Amino acid sequence: MTAAPARTVRTVADDAEALALARELADEFRAEAAERDRERRLPRAELDRLSASGLLGVTVPRAHGGADVSARTLAEIFRLLATGDASLAQIPQSHFVYVSVLRRQGSPAQREFFFGEVLAGRRFGNAQSEAGTKHVQDIRTRLTPLRDGAGAADGSGAADAAGGARAGDAGGTGSYLLSGEKHYSTGALFADWIPVLARAEDEALHVAYVPRDAPGVTVLDDWDGMGQRTTASGTVRLADVVVPADRVVPHHLTFQGPQLHGAVAQLLHAAIDVGIASGALAEAVAFVRTKSRPWFESGYETAAEDPLLIQRFGELALRVRAAEALLNAAADAVDAASADLTDDSAAEASIAVAAAKVQAAEAAVGTSSALFEVAGTRAALDSLNLNRHWRDARTHTLHDPVRWKVQHIGRYVLSGTRPPRHGLL
Repeated sequence: MTAAPARTVRTVADDAEALALARELADEFRAEAAERDRERRLPRAELDRLSASGLLGVTVPRAHGGADVSARTLAEIFRLLATGDASLAQIPQSHFVYVSVLRRQGSPAQREFFFGEVLAGRRFGNAQSEAGTKHVQDIRTRLTPLRDGAGAADGSGAADAAGGARAGDAGGTGSYLLSGEKHYSTGALFADWIPVLARAEDEALHVAYVPRDAPGVTVLDDWDGMGQRTTASGTVRLADVVVPADRVVPHHLTFQGPQLHGAVAQLLHAAIDVGIASGALAEAVAFVRTKSRPWFESGYETAAEDPLLIQRFGELALRVRAAEALLNAAADAVDAASADLTDDSAAEASIAVAAAKVQAAEAAVGTSSALFEVAGTRAALDSLNLNRHWRDARTHTLHDPVRWKVQHIGRYVLSGTRPPRHGLL
């Protein structure tokens, strides 16, 4: 791996400091969010600002120098960032997911090395989803041992730094070849490291942490979604990429017992949706207060005095408050399960997150659409780009169908059936 430019990175001490920084950054990112979306101007400078803030390292354990913030704090960080720019908030979601993978399945040497990278402001992307497969879990990307014992490419450095750590069931020492093609690879274009989901010879699932600039890695900026335009969620191609064994983590072990991997990942998605809803409501309020004209039949001087609009804003505020409350409750359930992880506590956390995700999706899509209803004709001007809230909400809520979350909630309530163990619950 070519050495990344040195970054001056703040060390975040605790939850309170992390939340203060998130509020500050959300305000900064909000300022040009509409222009970035309209021009599809990728937020490289903003991501560097995020890295420098130290927020990317807030889930690193205290033993390794991190703040080790609660799930409640992490969810609020994402909610705040999404109120400012939902695309930008989506980019680091996978970063935190794959920090979590290292916390649970990384060896001591792997954790020591990669947590150091995270605290230095290095960013993890993702390369997990694959197009053309029947099921989301059908991973075709292969991790194959190099039979001749060939090492990593010159200049990689990380293998030595990690001290020859294990590679789980993929094997011990040595190296592997990684080949495949990934889609919806949010964060990969901006990453220092790309965690790649792949199967070993025995079909067990692993995560290979690959340098963004490793030979054989190609990241394409071919994302053309109607929303989340600046996430650059394009394609990653992997052609016989050499991966040292000490960069491979046995992810399949995550699902062999009670786990919070899926709950944490989905909690962050829910937080982004709630942030979109909150941001859309705030924009609607500002517009009606300053720009909307009152309907002539109302008899009022300003749109904000119209009792029908007041009623509608009350309804929208209730929807957003409900989403925020369920998000907080879900985060608290994750924190409780983290402190005492059992099958029962993990199930409670997954169900709480599923409930939050359903409400968050409805609030994001509904509130961002209602913005135009309450603000009026002028809100539809392309020059204002207020439709980005709805486009972001509609696009982001397609990550996984909330109808299945309702099914799992129903089974849990009626028969006590725990939700399945996978990365979406």
